[in-house]
Amino acid sequence: MSREAVIVDAVRSPVGKRNGGLSGVHPADLSAHVLRALVERVGLDPALVEDVIWGCVSQVGEQSFDIARTAALSAGWPIHVPGTTVDRQCGSSQQAVNFAAASVLAGHYDIVVAGGVESMSRIPIGSSTAAGNSPLGELYSQRFGSEFPNQGIGAEQIADEWGLS
Repeated sequence: MSREAVIVDAVRSPVGKRNGGLSGVHPADLSAHVLRALVERVGLDPALVEDVIWGCVSQVGEQSFDIARTAALSAGWPIHVPGTTVDRQCGSSQQAVNFAAASVLAGHYDIVVAGGVESMSRIPIGSSTAAGNSPLGELYSQRFGSEFPNQGIGAEQIADEWGLS
C-alpha cells in the first residue's frame, strides 16, 4: 500500500522582536496557543494525534524538559499524546516536519503535529553554553578547533571546498 504524507494546515504565532510584546510569554504557553489554534482551525480531536514533534535549538531553561510534550499538555491535549523535541540548529522545525512526514510514510503514524518554538528574548542564543562548559569535546576540538560552529563560516567553507561562487 502506498502512503502519502499531507500537510493539512499551518498555524504560527505572530513574529515578535527581542524584548517585544511576546517576550512575556513562556515558550511552552506560546506553543500551546499554536497547538490550540491548529485544533480549532482544522476541527481535529487532539486525542487522535499520535505524536507532537517540535524543533527547538536552545533546549535549556524554559525550553528544556521536552518542550513538545510540555506544550501539548499545556494546550490541554490528552495526557496520552506524546511529544519529542529535536535540535538541528536553525533547521530544527523543518527537521520536525521531515520526521513527521517520514513517520507517516513509513506507516508509523496517521496524524502527527510538527513545528517548533524559539524565544530569543527569554532564552538568548548561546544560553546552552552559559555555564561556561563547552559542548565540544577534545576530539572535536583537535579536528576543528575550539570555535563554535557558525552557519555563515560553515557556508563559506563549503563554498571554498566545492568551488562555489
